[in-house]
Amino acid sequence: MPYLSYEPVELSFGTSGLRGLVTDMTDLECYINTRGFIDFLSSIGHLSKGTIYIAGDLRASTPTISRAVAKAITDTDLRVVNCGFIPTPALAYYAGQNASPSIMITGSHIPDDRNGIKFYKADGEVLKSDEAAIQACVAAVREGLDDTAIADMFQPNGSLRENAALPDAISEPAEIYAKRYADVFGSFLGGKTVVVYQHSAVGRDMLVELLQSLGATVVSEGRSEKFIPIDTENVTPEDQAYFRQLAVKYPDAYAIVSTDGDSDRPFVVDERGTFYRGDILGAVVADSLQADFAAYPVSSSDVVDTFLTHKNVPYVHTKIGSPYVIVAMQNAASKGKQTVVGWEVNGGFLLGTGVTIDGRPLDALPTRDAFFPILCALRVAALAHEPVSAAFARLPQRFTSAGMLDNFATADYARIKDHFSEDTEESRQTLQTVFTADDAFGDVEKIDVMDGVRIYFVGGDIAHVRGSGNAPQLRIYSVANSQERADAIVAMAIKEPDGLLRKLAEGTAG
Repeated sequence: MPYLSYEPVELSFGTSGLRGLVTDMTDLECYINTRGFIDFLSSIGHLSKGTIYIAGDLRASTPTISRAVAKAITDTDLRVVNCGFIPTPALAYYAGQNASPSIMITGSHIPDDRNGIKFYKADGEVLKSDEAAIQACVAAVREGLDDTAIADMFQPNGSLRENAALPDAISEPAEIYAKRYADVFGSFLGGKTVVVYQHSAVGRDMLVELLQSLGATVVSEGRSEKFIPIDTENVTPEDQAYFRQLAVKYPDAYAIVSTDGDSDRPFVVDERGTFYRGDILGAVVADSLQADFAAYPVSSSDVVDTFLTHKNVPYVHTKIGSPYVIVAMQNAASKGKQTVVGWEVNGGFLLGTGVTIDGRPLDALPTRDAFFPILCALRVAALAHEPVSAAFARLPQRFTSAGMLDNFATADYARIKDHFSEDTEESRQTLQTVFTADDAFGDVEKIDVMDGVRIYFVGGDIAHVRGSGNAPQLRIYSVANSQERADAIVAMAIKEPDGLLRKLAEGTAG
Protein backbone atom coordinates (compact mmCIF):
# COMPACT_ATOMS: atom_id res chain seq x y z
CA MET A 1 0.00 0.00 0.00
CA PRO A 2 2.31 2.79 -1.24
CA TYR A 3 -0.16 5.49 -0.14
CA LEU A 4 0.41 4.75 3.54
CA SER A 5 3.22 6.39 5.50
CA TYR A 6 3.80 3.30 7.63
CA GLU A 7 4.14 -0.45 7.19
CA PRO A 8 0.85 -2.10 8.27
CA VAL A 9 1.02 -4.93 10.78
CA GLU A 10 -1.80 -7.42 10.39
CA LEU A 11 -3.70 -8.40 13.52
CA SER A 12 -3.82 -12.07 14.42
CA PHE A 13 -5.90 -14.26 16.71
CA GLY A 14 -4.54 -15.06 20.14
CA THR A 15 -6.01 -17.41 22.71
CA SER A 16 -9.33 -15.60 22.38
CA GLY A 17 -9.79 -12.73 19.94
CA LEU A 18 -7.48 -10.41 18.04
CA ARG A 19 -4.68 -8.72 19.94
CA GLY A 20 -1.98 -6.24 19.00
CA LEU A 21 0.07 -3.21 19.92
CA VAL A 22 -2.02 -0.05 19.93
CA THR A 23 0.38 1.47 17.43
CA ASP A 24 -0.48 -1.38 15.04
CA MET A 25 -4.23 -1.17 15.66
CA THR A 26 -4.76 1.75 13.32
CA ASP A 27 -8.26 2.76 12.26
CA LEU A 28 -7.54 1.14 8.90
CA GLU A 29 -6.47 -2.19 10.40
CA CYS A 30 -9.43 -2.32 12.81
CA TYR A 31 -11.78 -1.36 9.96
CA ILE A 32 -10.44 -4.12 7.68
CA ASN A 33 -10.75 -6.80 10.37
CA THR A 34 -14.26 -5.72 11.30
CA ARG A 35 -15.40 -5.71 7.68
CA GLY A 36 -13.92 -9.18 7.28
CA PHE A 37 -15.80 -10.40 10.35
CA ILE A 38 -19.04 -8.94 9.00
CA ASP A 39 -18.51 -10.74 5.69
CA PHE A 40 -17.98 -13.96 7.65
CA LEU A 41 -21.21 -13.36 9.59
CA SER A 42 -23.03 -12.81 6.32
CA SER A 43 -21.68 -16.09 4.94
CA ILE A 44 -23.09 -18.07 7.88
CA GLY A 45 -26.44 -16.24 8.05
CA HIS A 46 -25.89 -14.44 11.36
CA LEU A 47 -26.99 -10.94 10.31
CA SER A 48 -30.73 -11.48 10.13
CA LYS A 49 -31.40 -8.87 12.84
CA GLY A 50 -29.32 -6.25 11.05
CA THR A 51 -27.67 -5.15 14.31
CA ILE A 52 -24.23 -5.56 15.88
CA TYR A 53 -23.68 -4.66 19.53
CA ILE A 54 -20.37 -3.18 20.64
CA ALA A 55 -18.76 -2.31 23.99
CA GLY A 56 -15.31 -1.69 25.42
CA ASP A 57 -13.03 -1.61 28.42
CA LEU A 58 -11.39 1.42 30.03
CA ARG A 59 -8.11 1.51 28.10
CA ALA A 60 -7.11 4.86 26.63
CA SER A 61 -7.18 3.40 23.10
CA THR A 62 -10.62 1.79 23.35
CA PRO A 63 -12.75 4.77 22.19
CA THR A 64 -10.66 5.26 19.04
CA ILE A 65 -10.80 1.58 18.12
CA SER A 66 -14.53 1.52 18.86
CA ARG A 67 -15.15 4.32 16.38
CA ALA A 68 -13.26 2.47 13.63
CA VAL A 69 -15.23 -0.70 14.37
CA ALA A 70 -18.52 1.23 14.33
CA LYS A 71 -17.60 2.87 11.00
CA ALA A 72 -17.00 -0.57 9.47
CA ILE A 73 -20.41 -1.72 10.70
CA THR A 74 -22.36 1.28 9.42
CA ASP A 75 -20.56 1.14 6.07
CA THR A 76 -22.22 -2.24 5.52
CA ASP A 77 -25.66 -0.76 6.23
CA LEU A 78 -25.90 -2.48 9.60
CA ARG A 79 -27.04 -0.84 12.82
CA VAL A 80 -24.56 -0.24 15.66
CA VAL A 81 -25.80 -0.43 19.24
CA ASN A 82 -23.26 1.04 21.65
CA CYS A 83 -23.47 -0.75 25.00
CA GLY A 84 -20.83 1.52 26.53
CA PHE A 85 -18.07 0.51 28.90
CA ILE A 86 -19.26 -2.77 30.38
CA PRO A 87 -17.83 -6.23 31.12
CA THR A 88 -17.30 -8.59 28.22
CA PRO A 89 -19.79 -11.14 29.63
CA ALA A 90 -22.42 -8.38 29.99
CA LEU A 91 -22.11 -7.57 26.29
CA ALA A 92 -22.12 -11.24 25.31
CA TYR A 93 -25.20 -11.98 27.41
CA TYR A 94 -27.21 -9.03 26.11
CA ALA A 95 -26.33 -9.64 22.47
CA GLY A 96 -27.06 -13.33 22.90
CA GLN A 97 -30.47 -12.56 24.35
CA ASN A 98 -31.12 -10.57 21.19
CA ALA A 99 -29.68 -13.27 18.88
CA SER A 100 -27.23 -10.78 17.40
CA PRO A 101 -23.46 -10.62 16.95
CA SER A 102 -21.30 -8.41 19.13
CA ILE A 103 -17.79 -7.00 19.25
CA MET A 104 -15.90 -6.22 22.46
CA ILE A 105 -12.95 -3.84 22.35
CA THR A 106 -10.60 -5.10 25.04
CA GLY A 107 -7.08 -6.25 25.68
CA SER A 108 -8.29 -8.04 28.81
CA HIS A 109 -5.40 -8.13 31.29
CA ILE A 110 -2.48 -7.21 29.02
CA PRO A 111 -0.65 -3.84 29.28
CA ASP A 112 -2.18 -0.58 28.10
CA ASP A 113 0.12 -0.34 25.10
CA ARG A 114 -1.90 -3.22 23.63
CA ASN A 115 -5.56 -3.76 22.94
CA GLY A 116 -7.79 -6.25 21.21
CA ILE A 117 -11.05 -7.03 19.45
CA LYS A 118 -13.13 -9.99 20.56
CA PHE A 119 -15.81 -11.23 18.17
CA TYR A 120 -19.07 -12.95 19.03
CA LYS A 121 -21.40 -14.58 16.52
CA ALA A 122 -25.16 -14.44 16.99
CA ASP A 123 -24.96 -17.73 18.90
CA GLY A 124 -21.87 -17.05 20.99
CA GLU A 125 -18.09 -16.86 20.93
CA VAL A 126 -16.06 -17.22 17.80
CA LEU A 127 -14.45 -20.65 18.02
CA LYS A 128 -11.10 -21.85 16.76
CA SER A 129 -12.88 -23.60 13.89
CA ASP A 130 -14.18 -20.19 12.74
CA GLU A 131 -10.84 -18.40 12.65
CA ALA A 132 -9.61 -19.61 9.24
CA ALA A 133 -12.83 -18.49 7.54
CA ILE A 134 -12.69 -15.10 9.27
CA GLN A 135 -9.06 -14.66 8.26
CA ALA A 136 -9.94 -15.49 4.67
CA CYS A 137 -12.69 -12.85 4.70
CA VAL A 138 -10.30 -10.30 6.21
CA ALA A 139 -7.71 -11.09 3.52
CA ALA A 140 -10.34 -10.56 0.82
CA VAL A 141 -11.29 -7.17 2.25
CA ARG A 142 -7.63 -6.18 2.47
CA GLU A 143 -7.00 -7.20 -1.13
CA GLY A 144 -10.05 -5.29 -2.32
CA LEU A 145 -8.89 -1.98 -0.85
CA ASP A 146 -6.58 -0.27 -3.32
CA ASP A 147 -4.80 3.02 -2.64
CA THR A 148 -7.67 5.05 -4.07
CA ALA A 149 -10.25 3.41 -1.81
CA ILE A 150 -7.98 3.79 1.21
CA ALA A 151 -7.22 7.45 0.46
CA ASP A 152 -10.93 8.22 0.26
CA MET A 153 -11.45 7.17 3.88
CA PHE A 154 -8.07 7.18 5.63
CA GLN A 155 -5.13 9.50 6.11
CA PRO A 156 -1.61 8.24 5.27
CA ASN A 157 -1.09 7.31 8.95
CA GLY A 158 -4.12 4.99 8.84
CA SER A 159 -6.50 7.28 10.75
CA LEU A 160 -10.05 7.88 9.53
CA ARG A 161 -10.39 11.11 7.59
CA GLU A 162 -13.71 11.82 9.27
CA ASN A 163 -13.93 11.53 13.03
CA ALA A 164 -16.68 8.91 13.17
CA ALA A 165 -19.00 9.34 16.14
CA LEU A 166 -20.35 6.53 18.29
CA PRO A 167 -24.07 6.38 19.04
CA ASP A 168 -24.98 7.25 22.62
CA ALA A 169 -24.47 4.27 24.92
CA ILE A 170 -27.54 2.45 26.21
CA SER A 171 -27.80 1.35 29.85
CA GLU A 172 -29.94 -1.76 29.40
CA PRO A 173 -27.12 -4.30 28.85
CA ALA A 174 -25.46 -3.46 32.17
CA GLU A 175 -28.79 -3.45 33.97
CA ILE A 176 -29.85 -6.83 32.58
CA TYR A 177 -26.49 -8.39 33.41
CA ALA A 178 -26.67 -7.21 37.03
CA LYS A 179 -30.32 -8.28 37.32
CA ARG A 180 -29.34 -11.75 36.08
CA TYR A 181 -27.47 -12.30 39.35
CA ALA A 182 -29.49 -10.13 41.71
CA ASP A 183 -32.60 -12.15 40.87
CA VAL A 184 -31.11 -15.54 41.77
CA PHE A 185 -28.67 -14.86 44.61
CA GLY A 186 -31.00 -13.09 47.05
CA SER A 187 -29.43 -11.28 50.02
CA PHE A 188 -26.94 -13.88 51.27
CA LEU A 189 -24.32 -11.22 52.00
CA GLY A 190 -26.42 -9.44 54.62
CA GLY A 191 -24.26 -8.30 57.53
CA LYS A 192 -20.97 -8.93 55.69
CA THR A 193 -18.32 -6.48 54.56
CA VAL A 194 -16.69 -7.05 51.18
CA VAL A 195 -13.72 -5.06 49.90
CA VAL A 196 -13.70 -4.41 46.14
CA TYR A 197 -10.32 -3.63 44.61
CA GLN A 198 -11.58 -1.47 41.77
CA HIS A 199 -8.36 -0.39 39.96
CA SER A 200 -9.27 0.14 36.26
CA ALA A 201 -11.68 -2.79 35.81
CA VAL A 202 -14.56 -1.92 33.51
CA GLY A 203 -17.02 -3.65 35.85
CA ARG A 204 -15.75 -2.00 39.02
CA ASP A 205 -18.85 0.08 39.80
CA MET A 206 -21.26 -2.65 38.66
CA LEU A 207 -19.60 -5.12 41.03
CA VAL A 208 -19.94 -2.72 43.96
CA GLU A 209 -23.61 -2.10 43.22
CA LEU A 210 -24.36 -5.79 42.74
CA LEU A 211 -22.74 -6.79 46.04
CA GLN A 212 -24.66 -4.04 47.79
CA SER A 213 -27.91 -5.31 46.28
CA LEU A 214 -27.09 -8.74 47.76
CA GLY A 215 -26.82 -7.24 51.24
CA ALA A 216 -23.11 -6.53 51.57
CA THR A 217 -21.48 -3.47 53.02
CA VAL A 218 -18.95 -2.65 50.32
CA VAL A 219 -15.67 -0.82 50.72
CA SER A 220 -14.02 0.35 47.50
CA GLU A 221 -10.25 0.50 47.29
CA GLY A 222 -7.56 1.28 44.74
CA ARG A 223 -9.62 3.02 42.07
CA SER A 224 -7.39 4.18 39.22
CA GLU A 225 -8.02 6.33 36.19
CA LYS A 226 -4.85 4.91 34.65
CA PHE A 227 -5.17 1.40 33.26
CA ILE A 228 -3.63 -1.28 35.48
CA PRO A 229 -2.93 -4.60 33.71
CA ILE A 230 -3.55 -6.90 36.67
CA ASP A 231 -3.61 -10.55 35.65
CA THR A 232 -5.19 -13.46 37.56
CA GLU A 233 -2.59 -15.79 36.03
CA ASN A 234 0.32 -13.63 37.08
CA VAL A 235 -0.44 -12.51 40.62
CA THR A 236 2.85 -10.93 41.59
CA PRO A 237 4.40 -10.77 45.07
CA GLU A 238 3.44 -7.08 45.03
CA ASP A 239 -0.19 -8.00 44.30
CA GLN A 240 -0.17 -10.58 47.10
CA ALA A 241 1.33 -8.07 49.53
CA TYR A 242 -1.38 -5.56 48.61
CA PHE A 243 -4.13 -8.10 49.27
CA ARG A 244 -2.62 -8.89 52.68
CA GLN A 245 -2.46 -5.18 53.46
CA LEU A 246 -6.15 -4.83 52.65
CA ALA A 247 -6.96 -7.76 54.93
CA VAL A 248 -5.05 -6.07 57.76
CA LYS A 249 -6.67 -2.70 57.01
CA TYR A 250 -10.16 -4.24 57.08
CA PRO A 251 -10.02 -7.00 59.72
CA ASP A 252 -13.79 -7.45 59.59
CA ALA A 253 -13.88 -7.98 55.81
CA TYR A 254 -15.48 -11.24 54.70
CA ALA A 255 -13.55 -11.20 51.44
CA ILE A 256 -11.62 -9.05 48.98
CA VAL A 257 -12.73 -9.32 45.35
CA SER A 258 -11.80 -7.84 42.01
CA THR A 259 -11.66 -8.57 38.28
CA ASP A 260 -9.26 -8.00 35.42
CA GLY A 261 -9.60 -5.16 32.90
CA ASP A 262 -12.67 -6.38 31.01
CA SER A 263 -14.14 -8.09 34.09
CA ASP A 264 -14.23 -11.64 32.78
CA ARG A 265 -11.50 -12.97 35.13
CA PRO A 266 -12.17 -12.98 38.89
CA PHE A 267 -10.03 -12.34 41.93
CA VAL A 268 -11.28 -14.03 45.09
CA VAL A 269 -9.17 -13.24 48.15
CA ASP A 270 -10.12 -14.56 51.57
CA GLU A 271 -10.32 -12.77 54.92
CA ARG A 272 -6.59 -13.35 55.49
CA GLY A 273 -5.55 -11.82 52.17
CA THR A 274 -4.93 -15.15 50.40
CA PHE A 275 -5.65 -15.19 46.65
CA TYR A 276 -7.14 -18.38 45.15
CA ARG A 277 -6.13 -19.30 41.63
CA GLY A 278 -8.88 -19.67 39.06
CA ASP A 279 -8.65 -23.43 38.58
CA ILE A 280 -9.19 -24.00 42.33
CA LEU A 281 -12.01 -21.45 42.32
CA GLY A 282 -13.64 -23.26 39.41
CA ALA A 283 -13.69 -26.53 41.32
CA VAL A 284 -15.41 -24.90 44.30
CA VAL A 285 -18.02 -23.29 42.03
CA ALA A 286 -18.66 -26.52 40.10
CA ASP A 287 -19.24 -28.38 43.36
CA SER A 288 -21.64 -25.71 44.60
CA LEU A 289 -23.70 -26.16 41.42
CA GLN A 290 -23.63 -29.97 41.65
CA ALA A 291 -22.30 -30.05 38.10
CA ASP A 292 -22.46 -33.34 36.23
CA PHE A 293 -19.70 -32.39 33.77
CA ALA A 294 -16.74 -30.00 33.83
CA ALA A 295 -14.24 -28.88 31.19
CA TYR A 296 -11.05 -26.99 32.02
CA PRO A 297 -7.53 -26.56 30.59
CA VAL A 298 -4.69 -29.02 30.99
CA SER A 299 -2.71 -26.33 32.83
CA SER A 300 -4.97 -26.69 35.88
CA SER A 301 -3.69 -28.07 39.17
CA ASP A 302 -4.09 -31.80 39.70
CA VAL A 303 -6.02 -30.83 42.83
CA VAL A 304 -8.99 -30.17 40.56
CA ASP A 305 -8.87 -33.67 39.07
CA THR A 306 -8.63 -35.27 42.52
CA PHE A 307 -11.44 -33.17 43.95
CA LEU A 308 -13.85 -33.76 41.07
CA THR A 309 -13.08 -37.48 41.02
CA HIS A 310 -13.95 -37.63 44.71
CA LYS A 311 -17.21 -35.80 43.93
CA ASN A 312 -17.96 -38.20 41.03
CA VAL A 313 -17.98 -35.35 38.50
CA PRO A 314 -16.77 -36.37 35.01
CA TYR A 315 -14.31 -33.94 33.47
CA VAL A 316 -12.09 -33.40 30.44
CA HIS A 317 -8.90 -31.43 29.96
CA THR A 318 -8.75 -29.00 27.05
CA LYS A 319 -6.21 -26.79 25.40
CA ILE A 320 -5.91 -23.35 26.97
CA GLY A 321 -8.55 -20.84 25.87
CA SER A 322 -12.30 -20.45 26.21
CA PRO A 323 -13.02 -21.64 22.63
CA TYR A 324 -11.67 -25.09 23.52
CA VAL A 325 -13.62 -25.20 26.78
CA ILE A 326 -16.81 -24.22 24.94
CA VAL A 327 -16.47 -27.04 22.40
CA ALA A 328 -15.99 -29.56 25.23
CA MET A 329 -19.09 -28.23 26.98
CA GLN A 330 -21.11 -28.39 23.77
CA ASN A 331 -20.10 -32.01 23.28
CA ALA A 332 -21.14 -32.90 26.83
CA ALA A 333 -24.50 -31.15 26.53
CA SER A 334 -25.18 -32.94 23.23
CA LYS A 335 -24.70 -36.24 25.06
CA GLY A 336 -27.34 -35.42 27.66
CA LYS A 337 -25.39 -33.85 30.51
CA GLN A 338 -27.70 -31.50 32.37
CA THR A 339 -25.42 -29.20 34.39
CA VAL A 340 -22.40 -28.48 32.23
CA VAL A 341 -19.75 -26.03 33.38
CA GLY A 342 -16.26 -24.98 32.38
CA TRP A 343 -13.56 -22.59 33.45
CA GLU A 344 -10.08 -21.43 32.72
CA VAL A 345 -7.05 -21.24 34.99
CA ASN A 346 -7.59 -17.48 34.94
CA GLY A 347 -10.89 -18.10 36.78
CA GLY A 348 -13.26 -17.04 34.01
CA PHE A 349 -16.27 -19.34 34.49
CA LEU A 350 -18.55 -20.57 31.71
CA LEU A 351 -22.06 -21.96 32.06
CA GLY A 352 -22.65 -24.42 29.24
CA THR A 353 -26.22 -25.07 30.37
CA GLY A 354 -28.70 -23.33 32.59
CA VAL A 355 -28.48 -24.01 36.33
CA THR A 356 -30.75 -23.60 39.33
CA ILE A 357 -29.75 -21.67 42.45
CA ASP A 358 -32.09 -21.94 45.45
CA GLY A 359 -34.85 -22.98 43.09
CA ARG A 360 -34.33 -20.00 40.81
CA PRO A 361 -33.20 -20.63 37.20
CA LEU A 362 -30.15 -19.00 35.69
CA ASP A 363 -29.60 -19.04 31.93
CA ALA A 364 -26.50 -20.48 30.30
CA LEU A 365 -23.67 -18.06 29.57
CA PRO A 366 -20.90 -19.90 27.68
CA THR A 367 -18.28 -17.19 27.85
CA ARG A 368 -15.82 -16.20 30.56
CA ASP A 369 -17.52 -14.50 33.49
CA ALA A 370 -16.00 -13.01 36.65
CA PHE A 371 -19.05 -11.97 38.66
CA PHE A 372 -20.63 -15.42 38.79
CA PRO A 373 -17.69 -17.33 40.35
CA ILE A 374 -17.11 -14.53 42.85
CA LEU A 375 -20.72 -14.74 44.02
CA CYS A 376 -20.74 -18.54 44.10
CA ALA A 377 -17.58 -18.76 46.21
CA LEU A 378 -18.84 -16.22 48.74
CA ARG A 379 -22.22 -17.96 48.84
CA VAL A 380 -20.66 -21.37 49.57
CA ALA A 381 -18.95 -19.95 52.63
CA ALA A 382 -21.89 -17.82 53.74
CA LEU A 383 -24.40 -20.69 53.62
CA ALA A 384 -22.03 -22.83 55.69
CA HIS A 385 -21.59 -19.97 58.20
CA GLU A 386 -17.83 -20.16 57.79
CA PRO A 387 -15.05 -17.86 56.56
CA VAL A 388 -14.19 -17.85 52.88
CA SER A 389 -10.89 -19.60 53.61
CA ALA A 390 -12.80 -22.64 54.90
CA ALA A 391 -14.54 -23.11 51.54
CA PHE A 392 -11.15 -23.72 49.94
CA ALA A 393 -9.57 -25.63 52.81
CA ARG A 394 -11.67 -28.70 51.96
CA LEU A 395 -9.79 -29.23 48.72
CA PRO A 396 -6.76 -31.56 48.67
CA GLN A 397 -3.69 -29.72 49.88
CA ARG A 398 -1.63 -29.14 46.78
CA PHE A 399 -0.31 -25.69 45.99
CA THR A 400 -0.01 -23.65 42.82
CA SER A 401 1.79 -20.61 41.53
CA ALA A 402 2.24 -18.89 38.18
CA GLY A 403 4.40 -16.26 36.56
CA MET A 404 5.62 -15.06 33.20
CA LEU A 405 8.48 -13.54 31.27
CA ASP A 406 7.74 -10.45 29.17
CA ASN A 407 9.34 -9.86 25.79
CA PHE A 408 9.97 -13.54 25.16
CA ALA A 409 10.40 -14.07 21.44
CA THR A 410 7.60 -16.09 19.87
CA ALA A 411 10.21 -17.83 17.72
CA ASP A 412 11.96 -19.08 20.85
CA TYR A 413 8.72 -20.54 22.17
CA ALA A 414 7.93 -22.13 18.80
CA ARG A 415 11.33 -23.81 18.93
CA ILE A 416 10.67 -25.10 22.46
CA LYS A 417 7.31 -26.51 21.36
CA ASP A 418 8.84 -28.22 18.35
CA HIS A 419 11.67 -29.68 20.40
CA PHE A 420 9.28 -31.17 22.96
CA SER A 421 6.48 -32.18 20.62
CA GLU A 422 6.49 -35.74 21.96
CA ASP A 423 7.08 -37.47 25.29
CA THR A 424 10.30 -39.28 24.46
CA GLU A 425 13.27 -40.36 26.53
CA GLU A 426 15.41 -37.83 24.66
CA SER A 427 12.95 -35.03 25.52
CA ARG A 428 12.99 -36.03 29.18
CA GLN A 429 16.77 -36.07 29.29
CA THR A 430 16.95 -32.61 27.72
CA LEU A 431 14.51 -31.25 30.29
CA GLN A 432 16.51 -32.86 33.07
CA THR A 433 19.52 -30.71 32.11
CA VAL A 434 17.44 -27.61 32.88
CA PHE A 435 15.27 -28.83 35.78
CA THR A 436 18.06 -30.38 37.80
CA ALA A 437 18.50 -32.13 41.14
CA ASP A 438 20.51 -29.10 42.28
CA ASP A 439 17.20 -27.20 42.23
CA ALA A 440 15.45 -30.08 44.05
CA PHE A 441 13.66 -31.49 40.98
CA GLY A 442 13.15 -35.24 40.80
CA ASP A 443 13.46 -37.22 37.62
CA VAL A 444 11.13 -36.29 34.77
CA GLU A 445 8.28 -38.79 35.01
CA LYS A 446 6.25 -37.79 31.95
CA ILE A 447 5.51 -34.90 29.59
CA ASP A 448 2.10 -33.69 28.39
CA VAL A 449 2.25 -31.70 25.16
CA MET A 450 -1.49 -31.03 24.66
CA ASP A 451 -0.87 -27.29 25.05
CA GLY A 452 2.66 -26.19 25.78
CA VAL A 453 5.02 -28.45 27.72
CA ARG A 454 3.69 -29.81 31.01
CA ILE A 455 6.41 -31.64 32.94
CA TYR A 456 5.66 -34.11 35.75
CA PHE A 457 8.51 -34.88 38.14
CA VAL A 458 9.01 -37.78 40.50
CA GLY A 459 8.15 -36.41 43.93
CA GLY A 460 5.07 -34.47 42.83
CA ASP A 461 6.34 -31.23 41.30
CA ILE A 462 4.69 -30.07 38.05
CA ALA A 463 5.98 -27.30 35.78
CA HIS A 464 3.90 -26.20 32.78
CA VAL A 465 5.54 -23.94 30.20
CA ARG A 466 3.39 -22.20 27.60
CA GLY A 467 3.64 -19.15 25.40
CA SER A 468 0.91 -16.55 25.68
CA GLY A 469 -1.61 -16.46 22.84
CA ASN A 470 -2.01 -12.71 23.31
CA ALA A 471 1.47 -11.23 23.67
CA PRO A 472 5.19 -12.09 23.43
CA GLN A 473 5.22 -13.67 26.87
CA LEU A 474 6.18 -17.08 28.23
CA ARG A 475 4.12 -18.37 31.14
CA ILE A 476 5.03 -20.90 33.81
CA TYR A 477 2.47 -22.70 35.99
CA SER A 478 3.65 -24.77 38.93
CA VAL A 479 2.09 -27.34 41.24
CA ALA A 480 3.82 -28.65 44.36
CA ASN A 481 3.27 -30.08 47.82
CA SER A 482 3.84 -26.70 49.52
CA GLN A 483 3.22 -23.09 48.60
CA GLU A 484 6.87 -22.33 49.21
CA ARG A 485 7.94 -24.93 46.66
CA ALA A 486 5.35 -23.84 44.08
CA ASP A 487 6.52 -20.23 44.43
CA ALA A 488 10.16 -21.30 44.26
CA ILE A 489 9.64 -23.13 40.96
CA VAL A 490 8.13 -20.01 39.41
CA ALA A 491 10.83 -17.75 40.86
CA MET A 492 13.58 -19.99 39.46
CA ALA A 493 11.82 -20.12 36.10
CA ILE A 494 11.36 -16.38 35.54
CA LYS A 495 14.63 -15.20 37.07
CA GLU A 496 16.53 -12.88 34.77
CA PRO A 497 18.78 -13.23 32.93
CA ASP A 498 19.53 -16.89 33.61
CA GLY A 499 16.34 -18.49 34.94
CA LEU A 500 15.01 -21.89 33.93
CA LEU A 501 12.91 -20.53 31.07
CA ARG A 502 15.86 -18.72 29.50
CA LYS A 503 17.96 -21.87 29.92
CA LEU A 504 15.20 -23.88 28.26
CA ALA A 505 15.28 -21.54 25.26
CA GLU A 506 19.07 -21.72 25.09
CA GLY A 507 19.02 -25.51 25.37
CA THR A 508 16.82 -25.84 22.28
CA ALA A 509 18.69 -23.29 20.18
CA GLY A 510 20.72 -24.55 17.28
